[in-house]
Amino acid sequence: MKNNFIENVSLNINTDIVIAGCGVAGLFAALNLPRDKKIIIITKSDIKSSDSFLAQGGMCVLKNDDDYDSYFEDTMRAGHYENNKDSVDIMIRSSRSIANALIHYGVDFERDANGELVYTREGAHSTPRILFHEDITGKEITSKLLAQVNKLPNVSIIEDITMLDIIEADNTCCGIICRSNKEKHNLLTIMADFTIWACGGIGGLYEHSTNFRHLTGDALAISLRHNIKLQNIDYIQIHPTTLYSKKSGRRFLISESVRGEGALLYNNSGERFIDELLPRDVVANAIYKQMEEDNKPYVWLSMAPLDKSDIISHFPNIYKHCLLEGYDVTKEAIPVVPAQHYFMGGVDVGRYSQTSMKHLYAVGETSCNGVHGANRLASNSLLESLVFAERAACDIIRKYNDKISDSTIQKALKSIDSGIFKNYDKLQSDNKKLIFDEIERMKKTHEQHINEAKCR
Repeated sequence: MKNNFIENVSLNINTDIVIAGCGVAGLFAALNLPRDKKIIIITKSDIKSSDSFLAQGGMCVLKNDDDYDSYFEDTMRAGHYENNKDSVDIMIRSSRSIANALIHYGVDFERDANGELVYTREGAHSTPRILFHEDITGKEITSKLLAQVNKLPNVSIIEDITMLDIIEADNTCCGIICRSNKEKHNLLTIMADFTIWACGGIGGLYEHSTNFRHLTGDALAISLRHNIKLQNIDYIQIHPTTLYSKKSGRRFLISESVRGEGALLYNNSGERFIDELLPRDVVANAIYKQMEEDNKPYVWLSMAPLDKSDIISHFPNIYKHCLLEGYDVTKEAIPVVPAQHYFMGGVDVGRYSQTSMKHLYAVGETSCNGVHGANRLASNSLLESLVFAERAACDIIRKYNDKISDSTIQKALKSIDSGIFKNYDKLQSDNKKLIFDEIERMKKTHEQHINEAKCR
């Protein structure tokens, strides 16, 4: 990229590749890109405030060839068979190499006394196939990947930077426009040969969510403004079990692996009302129904079937957090309530994570490659993010000589109107409305298709 000056923009940065987001998808993409390319990673908050750090349960993996059909069917069934079969196949067949790469980077998955990997089970899985590290698997994976990225001299991470828009012309992305969260009137442009969106989900748009509050679907709003194709953005997963609290802010997740290990759900009369290992949407709907019948804002989750030692060793973070909230899970049931948790839809991407715009990729929760269908199978999120981040990096390497023309760059620069970013609060409000309007539009489209299918 050539140096360019844009009027009313405080700083202009030129790099080879820019990545928006520093969760597992963004970090793994950076680790798989060439060391001779300058890479800038931006994050909207600090480097540890990504939802990847919050993932508790674990990461699915194909245990052996005999497990393939079962794993494939479990994923499809949880997704109501609306999954992209090609994407599911890619994810499953790539899982073992991803696990080996993580182990190479120092990720400490649980092992037995003989040093063999231990697998746990979660809802809608027909067999244990989930690698884990206590109940903080996401933190273990993300922190180890971050440590590896920090060793790379070609990668720079900039914190507290919000992506406001992309720089584009002729359906080609030339970089991004950002704002410093600390110096809010300072805009900067990051010009790049390739751009990767890895900026998470949409939980910050909801009152009750397990997500960090700053994850507000910025890439979706930008896509809608630039006619970048989206897919299934009305497919929003509600996690059945978060710790009920009257406090404001992010809800604390009670991992599905707690139920996978034997924890039970009870109504206010102490009666079980659902098979705890059914898909998440089924369990969440049953909890909502039970809450209405009980006239209570929660139901009860009991870990009584688990040994105390197993609770403390497998779920230490959950155990400690519940103690802080006044509950000893080794002695009493805890109140739980469903909350927005995961975004199955997103920016539409192909099998190598390329969007409908040239030189722009999307990975992780921001993207939708169809793996999850209408409802994500537990512990497929970390794996899917890693698999398709690696594929995005491979595709960028393959296409790197396909340079953006100088005329396209100049046209893109001339199209920037920095004035539209001056009122950030209005921009955020407009973005939220834009996203929810499109969610409603897509929801009605899906409902129409369902009704048409019923009439046939």
